[in-house]
Amino acid sequence: VLENTRFHPGETKNDPELSKQLAALGDVYVSDAFGSVHRAHASTEGCTHHMSQSAAGFLVAKEMEYFGQVLDNPRRPLVAILGGAKVSDKILVIENLLNLVDTLIIGGGMAFTFIKAQGLEIGDSLLDEAGVDVAKKALESSVKRRVELLLPADVVVADAFSADAATKTVGVGQIERGWRGLDIGPRTIEGFCEAIRKAKTAVWNGPMGVFEMEPFAK
Repeated sequence: VLENTRFHPGETKNDPELSKQLAALGDVYVSDAFGSVHRAHASTEGCTHHMSQSAAGFLVAKEMEYFGQVLDNPRRPLVAILGGAKVSDKILVIENLLNLVDTLIIGGGMAFTFIKAQGLEIGDSLLDEAGVDVAKKALESSVKRRVELLLPADVVVADAFSADAATKTVGVGQIERGWRGLDIGPRTIEGFCEAIRKAKTAVWNGPMGVFEMEPFAK
């Protein structure tokens, strides 16, 4: 059993030497880490070049089966929920979803990049500078394709990235400097839930808040 490979600097660089070291530990490679298989890292891609057999695990196969249903013949309305931090990491996902879904819900840290793209202030909230143009194009594209794109209406903000920080709920565009959005607010939750209740199919990727901290886990 290995410690989390991300602690090794060669992991995310897909270092050939680390890949060889990992491959030397076995004869067959099976990946069941659906959330990581798309990354070209030493433990996910590099080591497969040095092993005689590589395969997907049962969880990956199950996820692919579900995604096949969604892509080929989804029950509509189809709603996709995207959270997490960076917009620029999900450019292709967003573009493809806009061709597929009836409603796209954006939450989590990436929502603030979309909010910034609308010209609103986000205080000290997470901003993916490289993703602002992507967000603008996605907003324009959703209108052209008649896809309902839902963003937070209110957010839970804190004066520090900490579980014991001072918190309050404010409307989008009312986030002051020194404050950062760490979860979606009650109006947003109700709006998102309303869209999800109408869905026949829902696809979800990424959290709506900093769920590791109890005040922002709702």
